[in-house]
Amino acid sequence: MTSGGSYDAVIVGGGHNGLVAAAYLARAGCSVLVLERRGEIGGAAVSFRAFDGVDVRLSRYSYLVSLLPRKIAADLGLGVELRRRRMSSYTPAGDTGLLVDTADDARTAAAFRAVTGSTKDFDAWREFYARAARVAAATFDTLTEPLPSRAELKQRVGDDEAWATLFERPAGETLTELFDDDTVRGVVLTDALIGTFAGAGDEDLKQNRCLLYHLIGNGTGDWDVPVGGMGAVTGALATAARGAGATFVTGAEVRSVTPDGEVRYTVEGAEHVVAGGHVLANVAPDTLARLLGEEPGVKPEGAQLKVNMVLSRLPRLRDASVDPRAAFGGTFHVNETFSQLETAYAEAAAGKIPALPPCEIYCHSLTDPSILGPAERAAGVQTLTLFGLHLPARLFEADNERARADALRATLASLNSVLAEPIEDCLLRDPAGNPCVEAKTPLDLEAELGLPRGHIFHRDLSWPFAEDPADAGKWGVETAHERVLLCGAGARRGGGVSGIPGHNAAMAVLARRRGETQAG
Repeated sequence: MTSGGSYDAVIVGGGHNGLVAAAYLARAGCSVLVLERRGEIGGAAVSFRAFDGVDVRLSRYSYLVSLLPRKIAADLGLGVELRRRRMSSYTPAGDTGLLVDTADDARTAAAFRAVTGSTKDFDAWREFYARAARVAAATFDTLTEPLPSRAELKQRVGDDEAWATLFERPAGETLTELFDDDTVRGVVLTDALIGTFAGAGDEDLKQNRCLLYHLIGNGTGDWDVPVGGMGAVTGALATAARGAGATFVTGAEVRSVTPDGEVRYTVEGAEHVVAGGHVLANVAPDTLARLLGEEPGVKPEGAQLKVNMVLSRLPRLRDASVDPRAAFGGTFHVNETFSQLETAYAEAAAGKIPALPPCEIYCHSLTDPSILGPAERAAGVQTLTLFGLHLPARLFEADNERARADALRATLASLNSVLAEPIEDCLLRDPAGNPCVEAKTPLDLEAELGLPRGHIFHRDLSWPFAEDPADAGKWGVETAHERVLLCGAGARRGGGVSGIPGHNAAMAVLARRRGETQAG
């Protein structure tokens, strides 16, 4: 065994949150060691050339940015460009479709009229998102501050109706009351279900918490495209952390963590031990419990199929009045009406792959062609990233290989049902003749990224306030052990590509160090 000395902070996991924490702490003069199990830094926020002989850098696991605060980007000097998408979404509905154009209210109103027969739901749509905007404006900046109490956050929002919409009433009740049309209800509901296995009316409001985080990013709720792909984001964070003096070790499998800050890990079979003034766990709480030798809590469960595709061209739509570049330029919803989502949830809860899996898609390369090689760009190649809902880990546990194939087949059939031609006819083929399509189940994400049963948020999302009054004023990263902190998505106010837990863990460490210095 080799002793690696001691550090002010040892960070377990080199994903984006760990990198944010490392950069803040190293810039403050702390000695920092980052241990990453994989051969490269970045965790789930990385870019890959996924298909042999095809020069396309896909954001393989996570793909859009909304929750990364501008404060963190400015503090760390990140030079990452995030591009706004003009088209919010397109939802096929028979031979027409609902196109939401953020720059043209008249065009959007006409689409609502074509799908619903009137603009009543368009007016309700604007009111709903106005409520969400009021919550976002009041809430987002608190995510990088000590935790407010529930009463403090409600007072800050200052709008009882908006508060009730997102924090108190099941999303399904609100959407059923506000909107008449099944398609419109479903478009809104999807944001409550990304990475979350829940029904629209569930009383535990798990779906509301997911919806909230999808609506409040940077006070606007906009979801932007990172130029260069997700790897550009974590690459900039790694540069900031290294430039400030943080040390990185890749291929490091952490074996144990003790409450007093001892971390044991192996690299190529050799065992090492280091001591940390603090240990920041950029891993799931379930994983941290195992490393501490403790019993984990209720095991989380991911519920999505992630599909990456490279196309020779975009597919034709049944709605010939809409350019596919506009339809795929935002979020393209597939069989995600309110009733279809509820049916798929019921089927999956009963242990079956949904007959018509709901999913949504976006095309990174339309907004950012820099991820394409010169030959691919000249040939008009495009990327599609598909996120399938209501496909929980339980459906894959008996036979992951077979269930993956079945889920992919059903999902592509679901997509084909809303297109004018099969998506298979548009897939690019690699030099060996293989179609450029890959699928990742929750169990694949667990094996590749350490996500417990593929849960992309590490565990169910939490409210952005202190649910226990005793936690008000804390950072939401604390554990039962003073020197061990969460800095990953499983922290309070975690989830998504945000860097918020990493920032908050670093702030907690620095506050303690200031207290120790003053006491000394």
